Amino acid sequence: MSDVPNYLKNYADRYAEDPRAAALQWFREARYGLFLHYGLYSLVGRHEWVQLRELIPVAEYAKLMHDFTAEHFDAERIAQFAVDCEMKYINITTRHHDSFCLFETAETDFNSVNAPAGRDLIKELAAACDRRGLGLCLYYSHGRDWKHPHAPNNDEWGGQARPKYDPPEPSYATGAAHNLQIYLDFMRAQITELLSNYGPVAAIWLDGIAVPNSGDKSKFQCQELYDYIHSMQPQVLISYKQGLLGTEDFQAPEHRALKEITKPMEICTTMCSGPGGKGVSWGYLAEGGHHKNADEVWQTLATARKSGCNLLLNTGPLPDGSLDESDVRVLMSIGERIRKDARTET
Repeated sequence: MSDVPNYLKNYADRYAEDPRAAALQWFREARYGLFLHYGLYSLVGRHEWVQLRELIPVAEYAKLMHDFTAEHFDAERIAQFAVDCEMKYINITTRHHDSFCLFETAETDFNSVNAPAGRDLIKELAAACDRRGLGLCLYYSHGRDWKHPHAPNNDEWGGQARPKYDPPEPSYATGAAHNLQIYLDFMRAQITELLSNYGPVAAIWLDGIAVPNSGDKSKFQCQELYDYIHSMQPQVLISYKQGLLGTEDFQAPEHRALKEITKPMEICTTMCSGPGGKGVSWGYLAEGGHHKNADEVWQTLATARKSGCNLLLNTGPLPDGSLDESDVRVLMSIGERIRKDARTET
């Protein structure tokens, strides 16, 4: 069956009957994935929320795009690294809260193709994953956007929808001029691109849940979006963190399992905590921070498996797109330990 996605090739019979059921079986058995937070915030190296935390004006923050070269972003090495670590899928930030996109898009010029990098990083990673039978999961910031003029504003939404600029950010549409539907149409068009141009996608992984949860979440028209995604690629699994509507295919809480597991679950966590062990950072930190050692990673993986959950473990690539070598060494050793345990069991 040549139409079966490579990452589901071992589930071909199930796929022929029900593509999403096959994908759910694959997901439950995958158990372990690599998360990558990479974007303009990586250049600053002060947390992926640096724009909001330091109240960097939209126009000033956007200048970072002119320094985004991704010179050492090597999709082949990343995908092979995941394989060597015994991970079965990769999730990457296609567009984080700052709205910068790592893919070619007709919806905004604010993307890696228009930066000095001149590359569609998602396309490169999709091809590398497909060659190795890895599932490709696409993180997409949905509820929160700090650049788009018609994204949710702080006057109607909580959840840190926007940085609290004083004076107000002039590029944001406000009052009667604000139209959330324009933002929703923008996101639907981008998700259409992601599901049209990169081959089979394992999951659309939505973020920014605190914003719709702070008000009338029906305004975000999420069920319509979910149905649309499934109509485009029926095997695609949908997550919106711990669950926005309850109709998502799996839950993806941060750091620990939910008390009540009602569907497949993936715990997402990161290798790096802030200076002094306070907080966590998903993006690259230039100074300070504690990176998990091998014993800590092994315990994290064991805890997830004991809970019946997958582990999605994040590392923040350096400004040039290369992997953090300290994380590489640790995670490679975990891969070897997984293989050793498998040999012992047989």
